[in-house]
Amino acid sequence: MMRYIKWSIWALIALILIGFFHYTLPQRDIVRIVNTYEERQDFGWNSIFWSGPSAGAAGMPNRDVLFVQTIQANGKPMVYRNEDTGWGWPPYFKFATANLQTEAADAVSSKAEPEWYAVTHYGWRNELISIFPNAIRIRPVADPDVTLIPWFNIVFFVILAIILLWLRRIWRRFRARRIDPVLEDAAETWDDVEDRASDARGRLSRWFSRRG
Repeated sequence: MMRYIKWSIWALIALILIGFFHYTLPQRDIVRIVNTYEERQDFGWNSIFWSGPSAGAAGMPNRDVLFVQTIQANGKPMVYRNEDTGWGWPPYFKFATANLQTEAADAVSSKAEPEWYAVTHYGWRNELISIFPNAIRIRPVADPDVTLIPWFNIVFFVILAIILLWLRRIWRRFRARRIDPVLEDAAETWDDVEDRASDARGRLSRWFSRRG
């Protein structure tokens, strides 16, 4: 039973980490931009999936948000929000929302004469809870079949793996030098206690035998 509980906890931790990285790390979509607009949003419990308001709008229950409407290469729609991240999380340090909106408006193209763009973003699109990925930058690409290699994510996970292996090595050395000797001493002490208790029980039993 404890084994299943242990693996369940590790599986839950893994799912949380996968979800965190999938939401936070940059992704790129190849799309055709069809429209840009601005819309006032009322924020509720899903506000955690939106960027924080600017200093002048702090404490407001709603605010205007910029959006970019696109069509993916497979014909499905994708809508991005266009919000600054500022100095907050995730650390994209995005301050040029107005510039990005201008670039997106200038990149609008028709179905007859499509122009394709790679949109770098983070976050998820979910119609049920009304959340949108946040567009970070756009750049033109030759066609929708171009291959985009996620170099940043590859380098990030390589560095993360190196750090985790380094920490594991440090932990194993610390355990071998500090923890294992203490556990061994504790085990030896416990064995001594058990031996003394066994001897005491033996002497007591012999004493009672003689008295009997």
